[in-house]
Amino acid sequence: MVVLVLTACPAGLRGHLTRWFLEVSPGVFVGVVSARVRDLAWQRVIELCKDGRAIMIHTTRGEQRMAFKTHRHDWEPIDIDGIYLMLRPHTRDGTSGRARPGWSKASRYRRAHQAKHRQPETDD
Repeated sequence: MVVLVLTACPAGLRGHLTRWFLEVSPGVFVGVVSARVRDLAWQRVIELCKDGRAIMIHTTRGEQRMAFKTHRHDWEPIDIDGIYLMLRPHTRDGTSGRARPGWSKASRYRRAHQAKHRQPETDD
């Protein structure tokens, strides 16, 4: 089984891949092909991808029974004792992935509740 995910790739590449794979969602291809066809399709993806990104997950022998291939992607697959993991790049600013304070609905409700129960100041 092969799963291929394309991001920002030309439409011609998507059309080319529909010869061997089923496109289940825009840019997501699934299929059962031989290892030779899988490797040739991956070479074609690298040639035609241009500025886009691609990830391929395919079945292999081993503990996890799958392997990853990436092209121009921020996350990279690493092999640790026979288990593939995806390595995320480290950001130095520390704010990546965090929501700004007061963004959630719960935060808005809390602020509205606090404003409602504040005692008005009197000028006597």
